[in-house]
Amino acid sequence: MLQRIDDTDAALIDRLQKSAFDYFLKYTNLENGLVADTSVPGVPCSIAAVGFAISSYAVAAERGWMTRAEAAGRSVTTLRFFARSHQGRERHATGYRGFYYHFLHMDTGHRAWNSELSTIDTTLLVAGMLTAAAYFDRADAVETEIRELAKFIYERIDWHWALNKGQTVSMGWKPGSGFLRWRWQGYDEALLLYILALASPTHPIPPSSYDAFVSSYSWMLFGKTPYLYAGPFFIHLFPHAWIDFRGIQDREMAARDWDYFCNTQVSIAVQRDYAERNPGHFVGYHKDVWGLSATDGPPPTRNMRSGRRPKVLGYAARGAPLGPDDGTIAPWAAVAALPYDRQASLDGLKALLTAYPDLLCEGRFPGGFNPTVKTARPEGWVDDRCVAIDQGLLVMTIENDRSEFIWQLMRQSPVIRLGLERAGFTGGWLERAETDRVSRKTA
Repeated sequence: MLQRIDDTDAALIDRLQKSAFDYFLKYTNLENGLVADTSVPGVPCSIAAVGFAISSYAVAAERGWMTRAEAAGRSVTTLRFFARSHQGRERHATGYRGFYYHFLHMDTGHRAWNSELSTIDTTLLVAGMLTAAAYFDRADAVETEIRELAKFIYERIDWHWALNKGQTVSMGWKPGSGFLRWRWQGYDEALLLYILALASPTHPIPPSSYDAFVSSYSWMLFGKTPYLYAGPFFIHLFPHAWIDFRGIQDREMAARDWDYFCNTQVSIAVQRDYAERNPGHFVGYHKDVWGLSATDGPPPTRNMRSGRRPKVLGYAARGAPLGPDDGTIAPWAAVAALPYDRQASLDGLKALLTAYPDLLCEGRFPGGFNPTVKTARPEGWVDDRCVAIDQGLLVMTIENDRSEFIWQLMRQSPVIRLGLERAGFTGGWLERAETDRVSRKTA
């Protein structure tokens, strides 16, 4: 039976959602809409963070945290920047072939560091733009411009070029060295990428590319239940922030009588089971204190609790049950589980904040913490950063649990629906939507 959120729990979740959204009020350049990757001063923009921010503006308008006009103004400023920014091979470019560089300077929007032209981060950016296009549906000039710019930016992306003559999509490209040697294959967050790439009216990838992606999946057993394996928890969440996968199946899922939503539910059970077993004997792990994902971690140290001498990993894509693991926990994980396992989510949130009441910073979760590292705090090592994509994920995920707002909005997106259909998805709301369309035509 689904646990009801009582008034006390609801108030806590309200605060966490609003504090997560406030990140974008504090760390966004209002001149161009670019969002800082983390809360550390001087860091560049992450284009994925911008995608989460634009989606969160729609939530903010619905929640009354800002007016619809304010949300539209922020959104159109952002879309104008990306539509007009320079596309080319030059150092000062923002993107190329419709894709954008992973990191951009907050002021100029030029490529930062030696970052790659990122196919997945462009996907997350454009998903946010498509959210804005679905939400801002009125006929006034600003909302009309939002829809037109989102359409222009999406249709400019050359997804077919990113195949680089292969079956699956390349992870990225650099002007000096060309395509990266890695491709999006094996179950990962690129599920969303393939859906957008399939639906493109200008440069689509063929359905065979999605088939190649799906054929590279790895399945494991949890108890007697086969599930689709991906170690880091965020992989099981990112596509779901935008797409309601409940009851819809591609051919791979249909053949196994399974779906991606159920798979995320099992991934939560896997994480909790791993934390309870705690094979690495780390401090603080518990069935209700868990969360292995891609996070920053502590620097090298010999100052560990319980005589432990684990090799700390710095930034790493930690995962369960196969690792890697060094005792670093992603504290936002339990809240992000709300739409999939409310009981586990609430139990985890309460256990976490009871054990570590000083973990939050300005009401927001840090990127990670490691209680096995010996410090004056029970939390041990705590990341000094809040991470933009973590905050955006929480805004969207909490809202999907509360009202299904983003899910319902994106069901109306022609891009999302077409991409799912070209990937072979059937059932659930896809069939209901088709029946509704036919009924309206014949009425």
